[in-house]
Amino acid sequence: MQGPAVFIDAEIDDQAQELRQFFKQLGAEISEEKSSKGIEDDLHKIIGVCDVCFKENTHTPEEIDAVLNSIVSIIVSIPLERGENLILSFCDKMTKAKEPSLARVCLQSLWRLFSNLDVTSPLRYHVYYHLVQVAKQVNQVKEVFTGVEQLKAQFAQCSPPASNEQMQKLYRLLHDVLKDTNSELASKVMIELLGTYTAENASYAREDAMKCIVTALADPNTFLLDPLLSLKPVRFLEGELIHDLLSVFVSEKLPSYLKFYKNHKEFVNSQGLIHEQNIKKMRLLSFMQLAESNSEMTFEQLQEELQIKEEEVEPFIIEVLKTKLVRARMDQRARKVHISSTMHRTFGRPQWQQLRELLLSWKSNLTLVQENINTVAAAQMELAQRQ
Repeated sequence: MQGPAVFIDAEIDDQAQELRQFFKQLGAEISEEKSSKGIEDDLHKIIGVCDVCFKENTHTPEEIDAVLNSIVSIIVSIPLERGENLILSFCDKMTKAKEPSLARVCLQSLWRLFSNLDVTSPLRYHVYYHLVQVAKQVNQVKEVFTGVEQLKAQFAQCSPPASNEQMQKLYRLLHDVLKDTNSELASKVMIELLGTYTAENASYAREDAMKCIVTALADPNTFLLDPLLSLKPVRFLEGELIHDLLSVFVSEKLPSYLKFYKNHKEFVNSQGLIHEQNIKKMRLLSFMQLAESNSEMTFEQLQEELQIKEEEVEPFIIEVLKTKLVRARMDQRARKVHISSTMHRTFGRPQWQQLRELLLSWKSNLTLVQENINTVAAAQMELAQRQ
C-alpha cells in the first residue's frame, strides 16, 4: 500500500463546499449550502451520500480517489472524541463499491485514513477491520496483512486497546479471508484466535476450535499439530470425532487414519477434508515417526508401512525431502533410505529431555575444546619464551 496521503491545501470549509456541489451534481440528495451547525454536520451529510459516486460512470477512478482523499483530509482534522461516528460511517460506505477499480480506490482511501490516525487512536481497529473487508473484494489482503505479529504491532499503542471480543471478530474475518488462498497463515490466525479464550469461556469456542483443527489438517504445509491439543477450546472437544481425528494426525500412523475413515467416512467428508490429501499427509507424518527411531529403512519396509506400490517409493521419498521435514539420503542401488535428522511430530517431555542432553553434550565438548586451545596456547607461549 502507498504511504500517507498528501492532502489538499485548502480551507476545510471550502473543501466541504466543493464536495457538496460535486455530489449534488451527481444527483445526491444534499444541499449545496453549508450547514449552520458546523463542519462536523457538513461532513456527516457528505459522507452520507458519498457512495453515489460509485454508481456513476462519468468520473474516472483517479477523480473519485481525489474526492475521497478530500473527505479523509477533513475527517483527520476533527478531534477524536467527536469523529468516531464519522469514521465508522465513512468506513461503511467504503465497503459499498462493487466495481473492482472503485473498490481499489476505496481500499486506498481507507489505508490513508488508517495511516493518518494517531497511533493511539482506538478507531484504528475499526478502520483496519473494514480495510480487510475491502481488501478481500479485490484480492489484496496480503497488502494489508502479513502476519499476526505485524497486526499486534499496529494496535500496540491504541488507548484503550482493542477488546478481546473485537480481536476475536477480526481474527475470524482474517481466517475467513485467508482460508482459501493461504491456509498456513489462516491456521496461524485461528490458533491466535483460540489463544484469546480463557478456561472460563473456552467452552463457547467450539465452532472456532473445529475450524482451527480442520484448517490445520487441510493445510499441506502444517505438520506440527501437537500444540493444538493444549489449546483450551480444543480440550473441550475431547470425546468428539473431530478431536479423535486430530489425535490420529498428531501421533498415529496411516492404518489408524484408514480405520477412522472407514468408520466415519461421512463425518470426514462433511468437514470439507479430502480423503486423498489426508492419506498423503498421513504418509508423510508416518514416515517422520518412523525416521525418529530408524536411521535406516528399506524400500520394502516403506511399502508395507505406508501402503504404497514399489514404483511409488522413490517419488514419495523425493516429495519428503522437498518438505525439508527430514534430512536423508536415498541409496537406490541398495534400496534403502539413510536418515540424518527429522522434525518431531510431537514435542513433549521426552523431546525436551533429548534436547537437554544434546545441549549438555555440546557444552561438554566446547569446554574440552577450550581446554585444548588453552593448553596449546600455553605451550606456544612457553616455547616462545625459551627461544
